[in-house]
Amino acid sequence: MDHKQFKVIVLASLFIAASTAQADNIVETPDFWLESGKRNIKAAEQLKPNNTYAKNVILFVGDGMGISTITAARIFEGQSKPNNRGGEENSLSFEQLPYLALSKTYSANQQTPDSAPTMSAIITGVKTNDGELSVSAKLPREEKNADVVNANKVKTLLEQAEEKGLSTGVVSTARVTHATPGACYAHTSERDWESDAQLPADANVKDIARQLVEFNIGNGLEVALGGGRSMFLPTTVADPEDTDKTGGRKDGLDLTKQWLNKYPKSAYVYNKAGFDAIDAKKTEHLLGLFERSHMEYEHDRLSDAGGEPSLTEMTTKAIDILSKNKKGYFLMVEAGRIDHAHHAGNAYRALSETVELSNAVRKALEKTNAKDTLIIVTADHSHTFTIAGYPQRGNPILGLVKQPGEANFAKDKNGLPYTTLGYANGPGYRGSNVRPDLSSTDTAHPDFLQEAAIPLGSETHGAEDVAIFASGPQAYLFHGIQEESYIYQVMAKALKLKPGQ
Repeated sequence: MDHKQFKVIVLASLFIAASTAQADNIVETPDFWLESGKRNIKAAEQLKPNNTYAKNVILFVGDGMGISTITAARIFEGQSKPNNRGGEENSLSFEQLPYLALSKTYSANQQTPDSAPTMSAIITGVKTNDGELSVSAKLPREEKNADVVNANKVKTLLEQAEEKGLSTGVVSTARVTHATPGACYAHTSERDWESDAQLPADANVKDIARQLVEFNIGNGLEVALGGGRSMFLPTTVADPEDTDKTGGRKDGLDLTKQWLNKYPKSAYVYNKAGFDAIDAKKTEHLLGLFERSHMEYEHDRLSDAGGEPSLTEMTTKAIDILSKNKKGYFLMVEAGRIDHAHHAGNAYRALSETVELSNAVRKALEKTNAKDTLIIVTADHSHTFTIAGYPQRGNPILGLVKQPGEANFAKDKNGLPYTTLGYANGPGYRGSNVRPDLSSTDTAHPDFLQEAAIPLGSETHGAEDVAIFASGPQAYLFHGIQEESYIYQVMAKALKLKPGQ
């Protein structure tokens, strides 16, 4: 039974139980829970592992999407729907996938990792040091000698897929040269060397943007969509959207022109109108750079002057282009700005970004066949994001804590109310003596920063395990608690690739 059949059975059981309860004017009786549990058992008993090989692999990475983020986003989305019972019973699209595991995210030299070594582990099967992309942990950070860097390269799954004749793509709401997408195609000792402007004067290594455009394995990347336009345009060229600004490259290279000159039937777009005009049937190589830096948050996207596509729209276009290859494809899709919102201490945007990731996964499930497409949804690491207190069922997830049966908000030792969501550290720190009175504050406002216990300019990552959800060929191999590098092993097995070769 594939994930779609499993999903139908599970949802049908919940619908029947809910309908029965509503028809009887009873809410969540013991029979409601027992019957829905029985139906879910039946669905689980009918699961049949798909031991075939995959034609396609789509890897979704929610950057910084820890389990607390998933839980809060589930409720956040649920509370936006009509007739919800509280929001807690809602499920994000990827939570309905039949197989899951936990991933240990530590890197070669850090208990709490950053995105460079974690994505490197996912895409190469090899753990490395903080700040480094798809290289051995033997390589010192900021190594400037190209020969030394090249000697320590670790082959990525995307490179292996290209060698096999598959089409490949990276999609991100962050800069396409940022750590998560960059680890798929680039090898460097410093994740911040995104353009030549960031390289030390005495370095002879290629920056990450050049590595993307000059990627020569197979027939090159077919799709690269996201932000980071300034990394590809020289300082002598005005930005097409922010015309009072220029590109950031100091070497005079216009990598967008190089992309167009390199590939026949290629296209470069920088706004929503150009993106919408792309005919996937006629376009073989698509480069889309929709912001000078990171793309807009989903909450702010529609107010962007130049316009830009959503993560769902980019995922859809990427699949349409890549799926023309009869041999198959590998696609990495990153919801990169979950992480950025958490660093800012802004739960609203972190949760709305997670919901948009769920939308993108749902669309991918609709457009693919579970018999030949392995879909994985995971995170590279977590954050210090917490869900606490004892709020009653259905209490607004972004609101102040109100306990069951109480008319007033719960209070701390100083008699002040507090929110359900918070951070262990970050910019939301309000002071060392007495917390502010939030009684009349709109804590659900998109710009509200949740309180933090330790004052930091930017909230940090968390070190706890993150979730892996999967469906399709070899998805049943996800079980228990695994090293983050194990994700690569499952993808390689599904595509009949030999690890490390």
